[in-house]
Amino acid sequence: MKRERILVIDGNPLDGAALRAALCERGFDAVEAGSADGALALVPSFGPGAVLADATLPDCDGRTLMARLRELGSDAAVVVSASQPELDAAVAALRAGADSYLLRPIDGAQACVVLEKALERRRLRRDRAELREQARARVALIGSTAELAQVVEVVRRVAPTKATVLVVGEAGTGKEHVAQALHEASPRRERPFVRVNCAALSEILLDSELFGHERGAFADADARREGRLEQADGGTLYLDEVSRLPPSLQVKLLRVLQHGEIERVGGTEAIKVDVRIVAGAQHDLAEEVRAGRFRDDLYYRLNVVAIPLPPLRERKADIPALVNHFIEAFARDQGKELAGVTPGALSTLFAYDWPGNVRELANVIARAAASARGNEITGEDLSPVLHGGRPDESAASALIPGATLFEIEREAILRTLEQCDGSTARAAEILGVSVRKIQYRLKEYRSGVSGRRRASIDEAFRVAGEK
Repeated sequence: MKRERILVIDGNPLDGAALRAALCERGFDAVEAGSADGALALVPSFGPGAVLADATLPDCDGRTLMARLRELGSDAAVVVSASQPELDAAVAALRAGADSYLLRPIDGAQACVVLEKALERRRLRRDRAELREQARARVALIGSTAELAQVVEVVRRVAPTKATVLVVGEAGTGKEHVAQALHEASPRRERPFVRVNCAALSEILLDSELFGHERGAFADADARREGRLEQADGGTLYLDEVSRLPPSLQVKLLRVLQHGEIERVGGTEAIKVDVRIVAGAQHDLAEEVRAGRFRDDLYYRLNVVAIPLPPLRERKADIPALVNHFIEAFARDQGKELAGVTPGALSTLFAYDWPGNVRELANVIARAAASARGNEITGEDLSPVLHGGRPDESAASALIPGATLFEIEREAILRTLEQCDGSTARAAEILGVSVRKIQYRLKEYRSGVSGRRRASIDEAFRVAGEK
């Protein structure tokens, strides 16, 4: 294993040599320098993982040393040392970004312990930076059509601001993806990105989820709990399906946007929060306002900047880029080598209308990639639904006119469920209804269908763990 490199900077040659010897004895690769200038000259070639420096060097104090190291591009962990009367210099270095300090005279064993902790913090910083870069790569908006270019341009212009954003688009178009892209391109990128689905919880649970609760606020509240708004402090909160927000919570959210404060359920204290709100909706919220289901003052607060997302059927030229992106992601995660898709398979993908949009395309490619027998996805690897295959019962279009609403709804739910491999959660997202409604309807349909339809319902119950 490669030994960690430590650069010791000490104006006292005897102390510097003793420290270097102690560190080498404990497995470090250590070099010493008697001045800041001499040490900084070694940084490019030596590449230290940590620097142990006197905070009161004659040619450079600890804070200045930190700045000069960063100018050289070094991310080395820094531990400064100082005698008791010179602690102010060590404190100044800590404020400038040093990891820790040691009191002089320095004990070699203690120095090793402090340096190990500083090196571990450096490793964690690097890991976080790498994960953040991976997250930024994942939220890249894929495609080159004019429709997507407009979205990318709005994200670029709006991200650095504090403006609230309303992202409108069909299920599966990537509303959350846009919200995260806004966050990653904003000054808030180092703070949390928090998601809440307003359609997934009852009013009481959603109130607690968003605003938190005090101990004893309700029967199961045995401890204080921070809500998502507090968790997102300094960052971004994405509210998916904001049109489903109950009226009482619309009032509370308006207070957040107007005054930047919340109140936990069961509490009386106003808590300040600094949160950027990005809201997602499948339909134009103005319709909900006109119908009296959504507050107009909240609508105007959320709709400071609107980003409409086109459905995939209106930007099919982006399909090849999206397919390549999903194949690369699958190959990376599953360790399977895939070169791409055959021309025939690509033609099939272009011919389909994609009611589930980009999310449906991602699911189709993941399933095809998993079952592909060669190093390319062929037309045979794609779902039969894409080839125009029909389920056993008549299609919904054949049911109209003359069909009951029950029959039409059943057809829509069962066909969507088949496309989603039995996932009631994905089917609910595509259809814009709750998972509970899908599961309730399936229990009704179970006794009235047979063959493949019955198998699809059984699979849905298996996936949901309800069987």
